[in-house]
Amino acid sequence: MEKIKGTGVALVTPFLAGGEVDFKGLTNLVNHVVDGGLNYLVVLGTTGETATLSTEEKDQVLAHVKSVNAGRLPIVIGIGGNNTAAVVEEFERFDLKGVDAILSASPYYNKPTQEGIYQHYKVLAEHAPLPLILYNVPGRTASNMTAETTLRLAHTVENIVGIKEASGDLNQVMEIVKGKPSEFAVISGEDVLNFPIIACGGIGVISVLANTLPKLTADVVNLSLNSDNKKARDLHYSSINFTNLLFAEGNPAGVKAALKIQGICDDEVRMPLMKASEKLFNELQQELKTLG
Repeated sequence: MEKIKGTGVALVTPFLAGGEVDFKGLTNLVNHVVDGGLNYLVVLGTTGETATLSTEEKDQVLAHVKSVNAGRLPIVIGIGGNNTAAVVEEFERFDLKGVDAILSASPYYNKPTQEGIYQHYKVLAEHAPLPLILYNVPGRTASNMTAETTLRLAHTVENIVGIKEASGDLNQVMEIVKGKPSEFAVISGEDVLNFPIIACGGIGVISVLANTLPKLTADVVNLSLNSDNKKARDLHYSSINFTNLLFAEGNPAGVKAALKIQGICDDEVRMPLMKASEKLFNELQQELKTLG
């Protein structure tokens, strides 16, 4: 569980102007976040635009991240979907050597009942070759996994080790923290709530912000975990405007614009997403100057 404590980063997938995966940019990004003091990498998550990647590209991105990382940090892979059987097949298809855990989003589009969500994860946990982290993100899935369902899974299903909570509902987060087994990890899935979620009992974050500002993100998390609340709060608030801008036109358009400003990779995204507007690009540039 120590491997997913602290600050994880939901890596973007850089693209070239022609749409191909930019492996040089991905190398730059991995080294940037590792050098920034993060605790683990999350590859092929939502922020990585995985829904637009081919099977071959997914394999290439995972292999490249493992190669560049060279064992420096633990790796979590995103493998999820709304077809339970297909997700199980993905578990078997990926080369998971060198990967430490699987992050799996609650089924999207189908809008299953809470019982359906429970049974979905129960099947996944039975077949997962690695520890499984739940991911509740109703803003994308159109379906909230309730605290009751999360706790039922935490207490009854072996191999489920934690949850990335991105419901935005602090009351729900507190219900989970209050009722969970001691070893079950609650991880913030929303950068603007990192400080309060850790204050409520979370163990860290899987962050979008950490792509561009890894050290600042890690400092907030580490200060929070060490109960240095004044410093953590001040640093957290210092980046709130920038964090909100990152999501103003959707994710990962904003963070890719910031990474372009920093010279790490280009800001290309795949349709149906659009690059950040010129207005947002300029606002991000100004905020980065302000943050130093």
